[in-house]
Amino acid sequence: MRIVELPEILDALDEEAALAAVEDGFRRLHRGSVQLAEVAHLNFEDPPGDCHVKGGYIAGDDVFVFKFATSFYRNPEQGLSSSNGCMIVVSAKTGEQLAMLKDQGVLTDTRTAMAGAIAARAIVRPGSKVLGVVGTGIQAQMQGEMIARLLGLGEILVYGRSADKAAALADELGGEAVDLAELCARADLIVTTTPSTSPVLTADLIRPGTRIVAVGADTPGKQELETAVTAKARLIVDSAVQCAHHGEAGWPIRSGLITAEALVELGALLENPVAFADDEIVVADLTGVAVQDIAIAKTVWERLAN
Repeated sequence: MRIVELPEILDALDEEAALAAVEDGFRRLHRGSVQLAEVAHLNFEDPPGDCHVKGGYIAGDDVFVFKFATSFYRNPEQGLSSSNGCMIVVSAKTGEQLAMLKDQGVLTDTRTAMAGAIAARAIVRPGSKVLGVVGTGIQAQMQGEMIARLLGLGEILVYGRSADKAAALADELGGEAVDLAELCARADLIVTTTPSTSPVLTADLIRPGTRIVAVGADTPGKQELETAVTAKARLIVDSAVQCAHHGEAGWPIRSGLITAEALVELGALLENPVAFADDEIVVADLTGVAVQDIAIAKTVWERLAN
């Protein structure tokens, strides 16, 4: 098995190719040509963190992929990244482990940011100009940069519980640090990137026509959006099964306010785009699906193997 360290991975990572592969992965997932293993989760309280293992296979591929990823949110206080992990590329013909991509969580973070940009592009209201970023961590920075760049949003607003961290991220993104009420009042599109277990965005803050990409609720118990928001919004999900179990969509489903049949998978929306009403609140609930890991790992491995 080839062990591939992060510098070599970054050299082989082509953003355009990986972005196209992740988007195609969502389409294939919707078509039913992807096998996904059941997700394994571990949650930690002190220090706070989580671990998840995801894996899957796209029909017809020569390889399949399993990913091990961790997030420990106080790591930056020790000078460490909050993300870590690796991806294993395995032959679908022999079962041989071909490579361990020791990406230190970078591929996971990158494919998550790509999913956010893909979802944002699918739900954004025409004429939108202002992006609101809720959170100040790695995903906040990556989502803010990628969504603004790929969608051409010229103004970025940042909110975080730490005013200093929000100001630092706003400076990095070329934006402005504001309070949450102002962000919600001005932003056309909001991306939430926190590990919160209690709602950050409440119904009284969200105005008609707001589009939200929610990426924080990737393990059971997490919730960034008040149930009153998701109960009345049009819900786009990366995986209906996953999001009903531990995404934002699961909260109104478990409360009996909506049914699972109301969920629209992102792959279905990409296959058949919808013109949402201007005043419609649309939420893209992204829990992270193994097909994203397969897609980005494949693009890296194909360049390394050739």
